[in-house]
Amino acid sequence: MILCVAEKPSAGRDIAKVLGANTRHDGFMEGNGYCVTWTFGHLCALYDPNDYNEQWKGWNMSALPMIPERFSIKVSGDEGVQKQFAIIKKLMSEATEVINCGDPGQEGELIQRWVYQQAGCKVPVKRLWTSSLTEEAIREAFNQLKDQSAYQHLYEAGLMRAIGDWLLGMNASRAYTLKYARNAGRRDILSIGRVQTPTLALIVKRQQEIEHFVPRTYYELKTLYRDTLFSYVFGKESENSDNSENSDNSELKGFSSLEEAQALVDSIKDQPLTIISVEKKKSTEFAPRLFDLTSLQVECNKSYGYTAEQTLKLIQSLYEKHVTTYPRVDTTYLSEDIYAHVPKTLEGIKDFFSEVQPLLGLKADGKKGEGSLPKSRKVFDNKKVTDHHAIIPTGQRPDNLTEEEKKVFKKIALRFIAAFYPDCQVSNTTVLAKAGESEFKVTGRQVLAPGWRAVFAKSADTTQNTEPAEETDEAQKSLPDFVKGEQGKHEPQLKEKTTTPPKYYTEATLLRAMETAGKTVEDEDLRDAMKENGIGRPSTRAAIIEKLFQRKYIERQGKAVHATALGIDLISKIISPLLMSAELTGRWEKKMRMIERGEYEAKDFLAELKQMTTEVVREVKADVTGQPCPVCKQGRIIRGRTRYGCSRWREGCTYAAPF
Repeated sequence: MILCVAEKPSAGRDIAKVLGANTRHDGFMEGNGYCVTWTFGHLCALYDPNDYNEQWKGWNMSALPMIPERFSIKVSGDEGVQKQFAIIKKLMSEATEVINCGDPGQEGELIQRWVYQQAGCKVPVKRLWTSSLTEEAIREAFNQLKDQSAYQHLYEAGLMRAIGDWLLGMNASRAYTLKYARNAGRRDILSIGRVQTPTLALIVKRQQEIEHFVPRTYYELKTLYRDTLFSYVFGKESENSDNSENSDNSELKGFSSLEEAQALVDSIKDQPLTIISVEKKKSTEFAPRLFDLTSLQVECNKSYGYTAEQTLKLIQSLYEKHVTTYPRVDTTYLSEDIYAHVPKTLEGIKDFFSEVQPLLGLKADGKKGEGSLPKSRKVFDNKKVTDHHAIIPTGQRPDNLTEEEKKVFKKIALRFIAAFYPDCQVSNTTVLAKAGESEFKVTGRQVLAPGWRAVFAKSADTTQNTEPAEETDEAQKSLPDFVKGEQGKHEPQLKEKTTTPPKYYTEATLLRAMETAGKTVEDEDLRDAMKENGIGRPSTRAAIIEKLFQRKYIERQGKAVHATALGIDLISKIISPLLMSAELTGRWEKKMRMIERGEYEAKDFLAELKQMTTEVVREVKADVTGQPCPVCKQGRIIRGRTRYGCSRWREGCTYAAPF
């Protein structure tokens, strides 16, 4: 008998149907030489501290750090889980072969491996890997089974992630709680997490920047000519003034002095404005990238106000209903073998999207020209795809969807359709003009051929974000036909403005910040390059944010995410840069990805984990004076057995002095 183990009952039923295992039993299905059973997510987990050592049951600073010699796992104590595990263990003892049908990812691999270890599996194990639960995809995956050893690095990366979370979470939470959380004899738990805490630190830092922001008044100079507003250009004539590009005014994008601005207006108002150059450049705009999980969560938060957790649940449901592919992905590309299936996918959704019609009948032959579906490297690139490709429709009819699911599916489908439309052709115009010695500039943009933009125009999806983020409304306007050398009267205008603070994070911008380790990045290619250093994984970021809400460290105010007094207080107590720095945590994430690719040894990373944990506990145990660092002004002075100096010494503060 061959035993197949799925990650959840719904996936088990889909697999059983394909295999012809149609006889139902309690906790499994059987038939045609197969048994198909399933887990309920995390059946097994790492030991609790007291499972290793009775002395670790109580919270005591002297017992820290808690670092087991060997990490062990156990089956959850839940009665239903215990029952299902017993079924799996019995079936495994009778099987001649096991097929791991868990979710195709790091977490799915870890869940399954732990179950097999606890059940004492002694027979060969194969791995089923599919990005879709349609019948066709499952059959194809069964024809491409691999030995479990092919996914050993994936398992090791998942194991190191779990161990890292245990080591830092258990030790740091206990250390900080014991040191700082006593309140009139009552202790509130201070929850510290490897990803959770740097994420909270991002929110707190942004909030403090906003609260401490001091607005500054400045004056913007524009001039009206032929119903077009030209903006003053700070150029060579200003190099020796306060308006130099090297001066503080460059932040203001205007004049800090009203008198100076008015003097310039007076000097040019009677001078004609002369057009000195008109530059037109044709350019191509490519269709928006296909979705990975983070970009889908970002888009749904912007468009519908869905939380990251809501979007994850909706896309997971769409996956289980077989209408979209595996959702927990971090790539926006497709592997080249998907190209041959595109016509069939488009055919499957044609009744729901009229935008498909112009693509029907086109062949996936990779050729250029009429009658062929385009095959762009911005869509199909094997080098940009690892275990999974971007989220796309499967081609199965999207029936029986909720209203929320329809909205999410529509976004995914329209992005997929747009990827095969022609590029959008635009003309960008830059006009320079002079009044006296002062230079002015205006830019405009004209769509020459809408191409893929027609997809979103036809769909009436007005929420679709298809514009580059940095473009302004003015830059989108078409301009009059200016001619070099023309001149005429103009009307200078001064407008008083005030600098504005940074914006509070929304869940959309917070997800992006987690993806790029706190750095603001608009460029898609650069963001791709930074993903390895992001904090958390696409599949876990929503849960991390939700955990911060549940623990009352953050709260929603409209779409904005605010840190609560509790969250701010927690961050103020943390002295370890490792626990707060998104960048440092991001480097840790990168090493786990390297383990997944076989480029870094898990045992070496485990040694690092233990050392980091020991240092975090040592810092808390150190005599914290509470005095701010005289050099960086951000850290606190600590006195330990190995050094005296700033708590931010790892981040390069010069007041860090090892003994």
